[in-house]
Amino acid sequence: MTNTINTALITGGNGNLGRLTAERLLARGVKVIKFDVPGTEPEQLHENEIHENQKHENETHVIGDIRDVKLLQHTFAEHKPDTVYHLASLLSGSSEADLDAAWEINATSSFKLLQLAQKHKVNTFFFASTIASFGSNLDDPLPENAEQWPENFYGVTKVAVERLGVYYKLKHGMDFRCLRFPLVISPFAPPTAVTAYPSHAFRAAAEGKSFVFPVAKNVGMSTIFLDDVISSIINFTYADKTSLTRHAYGLHAYFVSAEMVANEILKRHAGFEYRYEPNPAVEKLLNEWPDMIDDKQARTDWGWNPEYDFEKSAARMFETFA
Repeated sequence: MTNTINTALITGGNGNLGRLTAERLLARGVKVIKFDVPGTEPEQLHENEIHENQKHENETHVIGDIRDVKLLQHTFAEHKPDTVYHLASLLSGSSEADLDAAWEINATSSFKLLQLAQKHKVNTFFFASTIASFGSNLDDPLPENAEQWPENFYGVTKVAVERLGVYYKLKHGMDFRCLRFPLVISPFAPPTAVTAYPSHAFRAAAEGKSFVFPVAKNVGMSTIFLDDVISSIINFTYADKTSLTRHAYGLHAYFVSAEMVANEILKRHAGFEYRYEPNPAVEKLLNEWPDMIDDKQARTDWGWNPEYDFEKSAARMFETFA
């Protein structure tokens, strides 16, 4: 028996995770409502208006700010989603740069979204969390029951929402589900995300550019490829509720270091020029995160099994940039 999804609201729906998640859902016949900020839409749309995307009859765009509670209320009342994929948030660097905005967008807006989901009797609420919800001095492999004491504001907001979701699950019976992702290798990694150096290195090599690794050659961490992120989200949210034994699951695919990235690039681009210039802040962050995450329960409960190892991830990156 699998979980039923008929209409899904995706916050951050025009972002990379949102867009790819929507594609998988649309292929399954799910009606999708993409909620995202102005400037992210595929066509020029007006702020705070709802528009039908002519590219797919089952896809609708809602353009507005996640902090706009009235617009969220209208979206729930108009489209009646039975599932929410909450992917919208400020990332780590932006959160540290503006703590007030980070709390409003990542935490307060998530609370409002959970309230509306409860009011409108949403069946399943999925939340994308992160390994940044943990602090330093972690055991490696990271145990499934490791305590979360984040040392960056982005991680703080993620923990806050995880706890809110579990409250609604225990208090109101909401089917709240959460995945914590490690470092993601992606063709669409934000240029300003310095911890995403593997993705940036692949792009630089494909474009014939040199690259400066912001860490020493042996520095790396638990990693996952973008396609496996999307597959895990879909498989997890379709899993039978009765098979799930945890409020949140951490995922792991493989370990990758800067040297491993450089060596893999050199297999295809023998003239790739690079050097290591460790950034103390980046190195400290990655050294504090584990090389491996214990994800045994995810594999047991709902069949998590990554398709991509590092070599296959690299091959896909080169295919994308070709």
